[in-house]
Amino acid sequence: MQKQEVIVRARKLGGSLIVSIPKKIAKEKGIVEGEALKIEVRKVRKDWFGAFKGLTSFTKEDELDEHK
Repeated sequence: MQKQEVIVRARKLGGSLIVSIPKKIAKEKGIVEGEALKIEVRKVRKDWFGAFKGLTSFTKEDELDEHK
């Protein structure tokens, strides 16, 4: 069986966290309710590229006066 990867968000339900399998993938894989599945859990690394877009260099006015 071919491995397929999808990124989903965890949601809280009662005292547990749940994730949903998208309908398209469930249909492609023939997954039905109540079926046992093996799931590999890995956190997705956040991509910070461009997070500080437009941030300029510090100026003399940005310095704290207390540390002089």
